[in-house]
Amino acid sequence: MSDTPIEPGLPPSLRLLKGLVIVLMITMIVGVITVVALLVTRMPNANTASPALPASLQMPAGTTASAITQGRGWIGVVTNDNRLLIFTPQGALQQEITIAPLPTP
Repeated sequence: MSDTPIEPGLPPSLRLLKGLVIVLMITMIVGVITVVALLVTRMPNANTASPALPASLQMPAGTTASAITQGRGWIGVVTNDNRLLIFTPQGALQQEITIAPLPTP
């Protein structure tokens, strides 16, 4: 006599469920690999068309830029002294806007 218990096979409904889970697992692995491959191959080309900036901007004396943005036909520079300087695409100062500070609560 053998001490090894005899294991009965899975019921048909559980065999179907086991097969579906395996197919789902393989599908998810292939999907994740595909998404990662697409991100790796497409992302290096995303930043190649960066906007052209002028070689230098004619900043007023004593100002320090804290943020820069660009629109169609203009470049905006926010300074540390609460001003927004609008430049032409060639780098010449076009407009200066004073930003009112927020009231303290």
